[in-house]
Amino acid sequence: MDAMSNQRQSRQGYPSDAMVSTHHLTKRYGDRTVVDDLNLLVPRGSVYGFLGPNGSGKSTTMKMLLSLVQPTGGDIIIDRRPMNRRTRGEQLTHIGSLIESPPGYGHLTGEENMRIVQRLLSLSDRQIDAAVHAVRMESQMDKLVRNYSLGMKQRLGIAMALARSPQLLILDEPTNGLDPAGIEEIRELLARLRDQGVTVIVSSHLLGEIDRTCDTLGILSRGRLLFQGTRSQLFSKATPDLLVETDDPAKAKALLESRGYTGLALEDRALAVPGVGSHDTTADIIAWFVSQGLRIFMVRRREQSLEDIFMRLTGAGSL
Repeated sequence: MDAMSNQRQSRQGYPSDAMVSTHHLTKRYGDRTVVDDLNLLVPRGSVYGFLGPNGSGKSTTMKMLLSLVQPTGGDIIIDRRPMNRRTRGEQLTHIGSLIESPPGYGHLTGEENMRIVQRLLSLSDRQIDAAVHAVRMESQMDKLVRNYSLGMKQRLGIAMALARSPQLLILDEPTNGLDPAGIEEIRELLARLRDQGVTVIVSSHLLGEIDRTCDTLGILSRGRLLFQGTRSQLFSKATPDLLVETDDPAKAKALLESRGYTGLALEDRALAVPGVGSHDTTADIIAWFVSQGLRIFMVRRREQSLEDIFMRLTGAGSL
């Protein structure tokens, strides 16, 4: 595709470097807005981590991407083409998904469930075998699904989603019910799929897993997108805590509170001062402490974890 075509598609709202984009995507139920003016941009061939508290609108957004729920307003573009009721059938041939409860008939074996998928989608034996192998379920396929653990059901659901060799994979809480070894396998699977050119959108409440797996993060709260970008971009916006070890942390805390500082915390012999990004501010705080007769033993910065940033974002509503 030439540069002129790329520019033309970009002007039409079909960004050539994105597998998924939404434009002012909104979903309302009566007077309640569940998803509010959402503009997602999911890079092609990436793992996109979708974060948000319960009730933030993640699952509703994923269902709209799959045309399972119709938007109240806005547009969805997948692989440079609109996703709507008219195009849904053709678009879904390139998309795999696992949303909410894992699929599967409990009275049938894993193998029988996969063969149903094979017949419905006209897939080859090779595609079915590759999907089962990807989730390391070969030794479990002769068992009834009703006897599977929740983690095994999750794996079977992912295998079903992978069977059609999708270009886009949408997973809602894919590590739910998995033990640490299973979580590690899913993380490795997502990395392999990305390396193969598959775009993955994954939601999870396990922030550490998202942090270790995803290239791009989207943080949703109360239906609004608070942040979207790379991990390094997110952390560059977050200011670290300042830890000051002193002979009288309680006095240090009272001194800063008198100047309007909030969110201060005592930690053993140290005072934690949140969000001090400036070296000048740090120097001013320490100089003032010394002028007030405090002895300073150590000063250091504590970088925030993804969980710290997430809690501050979703609590404050913006970054």
